[in-house]
Amino acid sequence: MSTGRFWPGRYTDRHGSEAIVFETDGRESIRTTIRGVPFEGDTMDDLGALGGDPPDAPFAFFDGALCSCLLEWEVPLSVTVEGQGVRAAVLDCALRLGAPAGPGKGLDAETLTTTLRLDGHAYRNAAGADTFEDALHQVQRQLPAGARMRACVACAWSDYSPFGNGLMAGLACFRDAKDRYRQVDGKHGPTGIFAIWDQHTEFVQETWLCGEFEHRSSTHTGYRGPFPAPVWP
Repeated sequence: MSTGRFWPGRYTDRHGSEAIVFETDGRESIRTTIRGVPFEGDTMDDLGALGGDPPDAPFAFFDGALCSCLLEWEVPLSVTVEGQGVRAAVLDCALRLGAPAGPGKGLDAETLTTTLRLDGHAYRNAAGADTFEDALHQVQRQLPAGARMRACVACAWSDYSPFGNGLMAGLACFRDAKDRYRQVDGKHGPTGIFAIWDQHTEFVQETWLCGEFEHRSSTHTGYRGPFPAPVWP
C-alpha cells in the first residue's frame, strides 16, 4: 500500500463492539483488524478476511465479505467557505450491512449514513442513500451558501463510468488528461466520456483529495454533471 491515511472507527455485530482503525490509500485498498483478524477490501462493503478463508473468530460473511454488522469511521475533510478560506471538517460515516437475503439476492439491507461536522453544525444525508456519490450530493446541498466541499467527488477532473458505480471508490480521475476531459459533454461520440475513458489516471475514493483539486464548475460538468446535482421536481 502507498502512503496511507488512518480513519478511527468501530465495528459492531451481535457478538459485541470494538474500536478499530481503518488504513486506506484512498484508491484501491482498505485494511483493518477486527478481533485480531486482518481484513482487506476495495470498499467498505467488500471487506474480506486476509488470506481468503473465513476465520475462526465469530463473524458473518456473504460471498467472502463481512455482513450482519455496523461499520463506523471518521474521515477528515476540508470545506472552502467564502470569505473564510479553507475550514477543517469531519465526515462521520456509518454503514449498516444486513444479512444474506438468499442465493443470488445479496444482502437484505445496506444503509449508508454520512454526517459532515463543520463549525459546530451537522449536515446529514437523507435516509436511503446507497452510495457515497448520492450521500455527498445530499450533504453538499445542505451546506450554507458559499460553503463547498474539497474532495474528489467535488473535483473538476473526476467522473463516473456510464456503466454505474458501487458504494465507493469507483470515481475515475482525469488529472493527467485535463485538456481532453474539458471537452467531455456526454456519453458517446468524440467528446463523450467513452472516448477518453482509457486516459484516466486512476480510480479514487470520493472523500480523497490531492494537490490538483479544483472545484467542479457549472460551465463544464463532464458526463456525470455538476456537484451537487440539481434536484429534479
